[in-house]
Parts: sequence; C-alpha cells; structure tokens
Amino acid sequence: MIKTEDRDQVFSKPLSDVKAFEFDEAVTRVFHDMISRSVPGYELLLHLIGLYANIFVQDNSRVYDLGCSLGEGAVMVSSQATADSYSIIAVDNSASMIDKCQQLELSGSSIEWLCDDIQNIEIENSSMVILNLTLQFLDQNERQEILNRIHRGLNAGGVLVLSEKVVIDIEQDNQRMIQLYQAFKKTQGYSDLEISQKRTALENVLVPDFESQLTKRLQTAGFSEIYQCFKCFNFVSYLAIKA
Repeated sequence: MIKTEDRDQVFSKPLSDVKAFEFDEAVTRVFHDMISRSVPGYELLLHLIGLYANIFVQDNSRVYDLGCSLGEGAVMVSSQATADSYSIIAVDNSASMIDKCQQLELSGSSIEWLCDDIQNIEIENSSMVILNLTLQFLDQNERQEILNRIHRGLNAGGVLVLSEKVVIDIEQDNQRMIQLYQAFKKTQGYSDLEISQKRTALENVLVPDFESQLTKRLQTAGFSEIYQCFKCFNFVSYLAIKA
C-alpha cells in the first residue's frame, strides 16, 4: 500500500507557473509511485534486467547502472546475478536520489552509489550497462558518444540494456500510441490536469528519439546483436550485445 505522502501528487494542483521537470526531493519522495504509474510495464522492465543479469554478468567484471534513480535496476542485478566477484556502480546526478539509495538496507550487496554526471563515468571491464529511461534526458548531441563509450567499455559478450520513450516513425501510428498512452495514465489515476502539467514540465527536458534513430545509434556504436525485447505504446527496451 502506497502511503499518502509517497503517492505522486506533484502536479495534482493547478500551478501558475509550471517549471521544468527536476529530479528534486519532491520527485524523489514519490518517484517509485510516479514511474510505476507513468511507464507501462515498468515492473516487467526491472524483472528483465534481473533476467539479463543472471545470463550475462561475467565473473570479475563491472555492472554500471547509469541514471539509476532509486537504484531498482542495480538492486535487481545484485539479487539475480550469479557471477563471482563482480561489482556494481550505480550513478545519478540527483543528490536526493543517491541519498535515498544509500539508505537502502541490502544484505550481502556491494553497490557503489555515485552522485555524478554519467558523462563523467569511465566504462571499463564491463559485462552489463543499464540505461533505463536515461538517454532521453541527455542532450541529443551527446547521446551517440555515450553509447560509443559504453560499447568500447563492454567486454566481449557484454550487454547494454536500453529502455526509452520513443517517437514512432509513422506519424499516424505515433499519434495513436500517444492517445493510448494518455488513456493508460488515466487508468493509473492521473487527472487531465496532472497529465497536462507534467507534459509541460517535461517539454525540452525529456526529448525522445525516433524509434529508428535509436536503433541506428546502437548500430553506429558497434553493437552486432540488437533485440527489441519490450514494446508498449511509445516505450521500448533493447538488449544490445557486443560481439
């Protein structure tokens, strides 16, 4: 049961000035509820991260969760990976998110929580990198370079898990998916006011790539195997494997 203070009501009241969306303390406090109700299949995406970790995390390697928010992806890796002597580095530039991660009580887990810009993180000796709804918040001109760096830092057989909100290439299809997604959010208890104000707050903050553009980015980075393992409305998730 979600406590009242943990339920997402950030945009529930009329705002005279809707400011740009930030991962501040107010958002951090309700983020689990917010993302669970805003991203279709979010819990499934987390379970898939655990499945991939069990299969792909290698002995004596590193796992990076870039843009880790509340650390749920990193925790899932920790609970499901069976490799020996691997380490997890979870990074987010929101101090309130990392503060909350550091309060987690995890028995037998060795996750290093870093408050930093993911652009500053050197990827090396990695068997798994997670970008779970993160790339969409970066400047579009910076996205290819970070994917290139991830590919370079992955070991052979290593994987990138990339989940994103996208623009569907065919305009008619895209508009239909937007319509369905807005309806989905209403089924999750969000009002028209909340949906409208959050959309305004996210404008120019969350800028999605076209679906085909995202695939092209992965190919350009050098990934030889690219699988779209999840799709619901305008949300997709890829498993990209380095040869």
